[in-house]
Amino acid sequence: MAKTVVIIGAGVVGVSTALRLQSELAPDGGQVVLLDRDGVAAEASAGNAGAFAFTDLEPLATPGIMKKAPAWLLDPLGPLSVPPAYALQLTPWLIRFWRASWQDRYHSVVKAQASLMHLAQAATERQIADTLGESMMQRDGALQLYESEAEFAASQRGWQLRQDHGIRFSFMHSPAEIAEIQPGLSPRFTHAGYTPDWMNTCDPKAWVEHLFTAFLARGGQLRRADVRDLESGDAGVTIVTTGNRIMADQVVVAAGAWSHQLAHRLGEKLPLETERGYNTTLPAGCFDLRTHVTFCRHGFVVSRIRGGVRVGGAVELGGLKLAPNFKRANTLLSKAARFMPELDTAEGTQWMGFRPSLPDSLPVIGPAARDKRVIYAFGHGHVGLTQSAATAELVTDILQSRATAIDTSPFGADRF
Repeated sequence: MAKTVVIIGAGVVGVSTALRLQSELAPDGGQVVLLDRDGVAAEASAGNAGAFAFTDLEPLATPGIMKKAPAWLLDPLGPLSVPPAYALQLTPWLIRFWRASWQDRYHSVVKAQASLMHLAQAATERQIADTLGESMMQRDGALQLYESEAEFAASQRGWQLRQDHGIRFSFMHSPAEIAEIQPGLSPRFTHAGYTPDWMNTCDPKAWVEHLFTAFLARGGQLRRADVRDLESGDAGVTIVTTGNRIMADQVVVAAGAWSHQLAHRLGEKLPLETERGYNTTLPAGCFDLRTHVTFCRHGFVVSRIRGGVRVGGAVELGGLKLAPNFKRANTLLSKAARFMPELDTAEGTQWMGFRPSLPDSLPVIGPAARDKRVIYAFGHGHVGLTQSAATAELVTDILQSRATAIDTSPFGADRF
């Protein structure tokens, strides 16, 4: 019998999953319905750096990171900050974050992350081919920049992880070598690592809209609705929205930073927090950017978006309710102007978005404890775009009662 699946959340994870699942269900008369209160790519999927960061294997919680915790409160404009008004509320999450940084947990997280990234790279290529999306990709590699020999040496754990997992890279040991890949940078950057297989989309919002168009063409539907509750019943799962009730055979929760609120309605308290990301997008012609660039010590990146430059990143663990602190975006832009002396910073557009973050940097992908017809797909932190196609394949396999391409137990909600 044909079934109906409702996917809550029309960001890149939700849309990717909807597209993958609709492609499978359509021949049998099945139906996938996307629900979102604001429409397609209305949150973090619109304003991110557009990067497919398959080469980034290290979690945020690395051994020794908690030694830096006091500084987070003292520097509200630093690369990793906690607003004082939110510090007490964040404490339980930080305790889990600290536990995730222990050597035993760290190594298991890296192993799981590497398996998901490996699948993500292959799944993304399948998604690009399936939707004829190659024209929206920029395959220009990525530079990670360091300001001293000591800083470069301190980064070697991450580069060793890449080597262990077969990721290609090369090193540069002078400003002149760096300039061969990306001219126009300050000579303060003396060392760099370059990953040639890194890629970006030219516009993350347009990419999600492209996937959504393919979803509609295959028979999918979108409904604008604010989901309030999930109710389990013998006949299926009922999605309670403002003024309506929608029945589904199966449900996928892919609502990004708001997902834990729905999980809570099913009796699960998942430690999802919000990485508030800030950026400024500058128009075309502002700088000759030839590759994705990460300023490692400063925790931000510059990427090419619609021919212009997007300057953003850093992590502010501040929840969903505090007012944006756009001084963070201004600080990043000021640094970018110093690090890229030819950058024209006029006519920039600022943005702040909510990235759903779990303390061990792994997403939740798998069934809810109370009702296996509800599948969670959230908590990807700053790599939601990167891992979206892989998540779509895994969720589809779970919904279709098939074996998954990788072991999904490290991503289960029960790990908390």
